[in-house]
Amino acid sequence: MARIIRAMTQDGSARAFIIEGRDMVNRAIQIHNTAPTASAALGRVLLATSLMGSMMGEKEDALTLRFQGDGEGGTVLASSDYSGNVRGLIGNPECDLPLRERDGKLDVGRCIGDGYLTVIRDAGGKEPWQGTCEIQTGEVAEDIAYYYAFSEQVPTLCALGVLVDTDYSCKEAGGIIVQLLPFADEEVAAKLEENAKKMPPITTALQMASIEDILAGYLDGIPFDIFDEIDCGYRCDCSRDRTDRALISLGRKQLQELIDGEEETMEMTCRFCDNIYKYSKDDLKELLESI
Repeated sequence: MARIIRAMTQDGSARAFIIEGRDMVNRAIQIHNTAPTASAALGRVLLATSLMGSMMGEKEDALTLRFQGDGEGGTVLASSDYSGNVRGLIGNPECDLPLRERDGKLDVGRCIGDGYLTVIRDAGGKEPWQGTCEIQTGEVAEDIAYYYAFSEQVPTLCALGVLVDTDYSCKEAGGIIVQLLPFADEEVAAKLEENAKKMPPITTALQMASIEDILAGYLDGIPFDIFDEIDCGYRCDCSRDRTDRALISLGRKQLQELIDGEEETMEMTCRFCDNIYKYSKDDLKELLESI
């Protein structure tokens, strides 16, 4: 399970969300069989999406984050519910680039490349709300901060990290988002910026401290209260009913072609998880009759 802690400064100047998500990222690695660079890219997007989803207001709300870049990893997509449960995918799970020369870290920026970041919020209205901005670095955290400043005019601090082990599993994964609220105290803003510069990379911090301690480091010298904690994970909401509807949407002609084909059974595999839904010819005939 992953864990999110949500907090707010006592003067109402800022709110903070922090996640420990190693199990979440490892589940994604297991499902998609990702190479190290792809694991880091997908993992960071999952962590960001989980945090942003937990910032939604109602239980029925959902959020989708899409990095549509020209990098070797292809499009990276993730969606979250109100509780921070996520699912996601990466276009090229085999993307494995040389380490960056300047610091020896996984090159997530090249994996994602240049393009557009899109945030879609479904809050139960007639049409989901959508915001888009250009990808700045492809490193994910910087792009999330830029998105909030550019599209929503909310000053935001974001740090994300995925540490891939020698066996290609995720050793540590976590992230934090801190946002200034309207009429925030300028001294609080300055202190947050000062604290962030002192903090080590979040995966380094996770090897030494709990997320409670890391949160306290980012909010050092600023009185704050933790108002709740959420357990979440990598969870897909696919179902037999959804695959039924997908097949029905093909129409009579294509369904009949599947029925007339040589294969006695066909399989529908969810692209977000490892669930497989099998259909016999009789199953397909029932769907055809239901149209």
